[in-house]
Amino acid sequence: MTDNAKRLVRLQDVQALLASGTLGDNLHSHAELAKRLVGATSCSVMLLNSESPDDLRMRLCASAGELPPGAAEAQVASGEGICGQVLANGRALLVEDIACSEFAGLARRGCAALPALMSAPVRIDGRLVGVVNVTGAAFSESELHLLEVMALFIGKSVQVIQLQHLLASRFAQMALVREAHERGQDSAAPGTAYQNPEDVARILARSFYKEMTRAGFAPGQIVSAATELIGQLKGTLQEGARGAS
Repeated sequence: MTDNAKRLVRLQDVQALLASGTLGDNLHSHAELAKRLVGATSCSVMLLNSESPDDLRMRLCASAGELPPGAAEAQVASGEGICGQVLANGRALLVEDIACSEFAGLARRGCAALPALMSAPVRIDGRLVGVVNVTGAAFSESELHLLEVMALFIGKSVQVIQLQHLLASRFAQMALVREAHERGQDSAAPGTAYQNPEDVARILARSFYKEMTRAGFAPGQIVSAATELIGQLKGTLQEGARGAS
């Protein structure tokens, strides 16, 4: 197959993604498509999801292909490792041979079998929210450009997924609008811009507490509500553990 024919097939795959109407359905499917488009052996999508806004870290959110040991539990800060450097400078990276590059000491696994690596920043409304990485035997500049295009789609997918969840919850919408109003921000922004999931969780918790206080609930009753929330979470975690065993 000629290079032009390969490019056409790849463009048809991207067209199928856009035409299917499933842009925000499954980040894992996007990781699989990115892996196939660039001829990679593995692909990982890491997004910022921090407990503290002063210590932002990326965690694995989706993947395709075999990943190195510990990848699922890894937390990477801006500037740490290869993908952390891509997050820090906001520029896509192509490494033709990791072992012979300045990044040799940063590779998470041996470089002999999979010497090549590419990494591209994921953005939402111009804001860096993560990185998509692929590894393989060899890559070219054209494949790097394809990965950058997929990074754009992944960013939009994250935004669509979050907006779908927020639109399904009137309580979440009201809490975000109220938070924006208290901060003197545009009240329309929370519904259209990306929100860090950890920030949203804290905003909802504060709103939940304020609403119960305004409604006249006593401290003991608010504690009971929090205990019920923890109980529901415990049940969900137990069901997940049984399903995984």
